Amino acid sequence: MKCPFQIAIMLLFAAMQVGAAAAQSLEEQMRAAAGAYEQKDFAAAVGIWRPLAAAGNAEAQTLLGALYWSGEGVPRDHAEAAKWYLRAAEKGYARAQNDIGFMYGFGEGVPPRDDVLAYKWLTLAIERYTAKNQDRLDQAVKDRATLANRMSPAQIANAERLVRQWKPTP
Repeated sequence: MKCPFQIAIMLLFAAMQVGAAAAQSLEEQMRAAAGAYEQKDFAAAVGIWRPLAAAGNAEAQTLLGALYWSGEGVPRDHAEAAKWYLRAAEKGYARAQNDIGFMYGFGEGVPPRDDVLAYKWLTLAIERYTAKNQDRLDQAVKDRATLANRMSPAQIANAERLVRQWKPTP
């Protein structure tokens, strides 16, 4: 029979292993989902991304939103796509900010169209994209310029105020 001290040490060691496995597990799960997506096994990708998205992972939320946008592995549902994009955008995830900005700019999934919110989200995406995402950054800059051309100076000022006030959610 083991003493309480030995049991406590074994439990602590087991908990450390589970924690390390969970950290590796997220990366492995994301890789597995991306592989499934590339193989056009959308159901498998959804099966991995959905629980990660529900747990708050911004990348998984964005990728799940993209599946709803396109209807791959799930019914095409722009309102559901907008819901997932917005959750990730609020955390500061640039691609999601770009995507929800686009949706607000066209009233897709978030009717009615809202140019102020579109401008806000596109601006935040532009601020957060890295050189690794140069193509997306270039397109977001073009989209925001197109949007600005149909906005009044007051609308742009309002959007810029929203950008300054914005803080990511944890």
